[in-house]
Amino acid sequence: MLRICFAAALCLLALPLAAQDQRRPSHCFAIADAAPGLTYIHKASWTEPVPEFSVRLQYIAHASFLIQTPGGLTAVTDFTGFIGNTRLIPDVVTMNHAHSTHWTSNPDPAIPHVLRGWGEEFGAGIDHHLDLGEMLVRNVSTDIRSQFSGSEPAGNSIFVFEVAGLCIGHLGHLHHVPNDEQFAALGRLDVVMAPVDGGYTMALPEMISVLKRLKSSVVIPMHWFSGFSLDSFLTGMADEFAIERPGEAWLEVSLRSLPDRPTVVVLQPAWLRDPE
Repeated sequence: MLRICFAAALCLLALPLAAQDQRRPSHCFAIADAAPGLTYIHKASWTEPVPEFSVRLQYIAHASFLIQTPGGLTAVTDFTGFIGNTRLIPDVVTMNHAHSTHWTSNPDPAIPHVLRGWGEEFGAGIDHHLDLGEMLVRNVSTDIRSQFSGSEPAGNSIFVFEVAGLCIGHLGHLHHVPNDEQFAALGRLDVVMAPVDGGYTMALPEMISVLKRLKSSVVIPMHWFSGFSLDSFLTGMADEFAIERPGEAWLEVSLRSLPDRPTVVVLQPAWLRDPE
């Protein structure tokens, strides 16, 4: 009987570990330096399989990105209900409700996981910790300005995707510099998607200060409405970050291929389109 109980205990202990076998542990809460001298961008279509130990990011439009894993999981950020001429049903969509261009009230019911970046009650916020095995999705709440010049505490979410050992952050409709507690909750972000409009979210000097504090290996500008705001952002980042304009809508990145110097990668948005 003792042997049976001991074996059962071992099985119970193994269950949490087995649930994590599919996801390579990330280093969000550890200090990590990028490996030097490696290339981090590889051109590929979003319809092709993602290489092992890598993640593919496709800039769709505005603040929406498609995140793809080697195992076939897909997530779309700041989902508006339309991602292009495609039959793709994402496994996860995240949304923020600062403006209608960042969410939809009628997401496709076929989407398994719809993560809203705000709570059911005004100012209540929300906590997500969605573990899909290969991908973990969590959020850090921040405040937003309301449409009547007030503010909504915890009305926005910075979503973090932990996959393939990487921490990928999407700042959403960030309206203020995060406080120390929020920075600590984010942890180390290897890749961050940041709004650089300079007004609808945050003034560019403040956004640049946030990104320089995060010290992410790869920064992807989003939510830019003109070349002027984008160029102003790039000028403000150029003293500490390399600037890359690959002329593509996507990039593939892995732990081994992070750049040796923090880099801003400018992607050109493109709607998803199924092969004909």
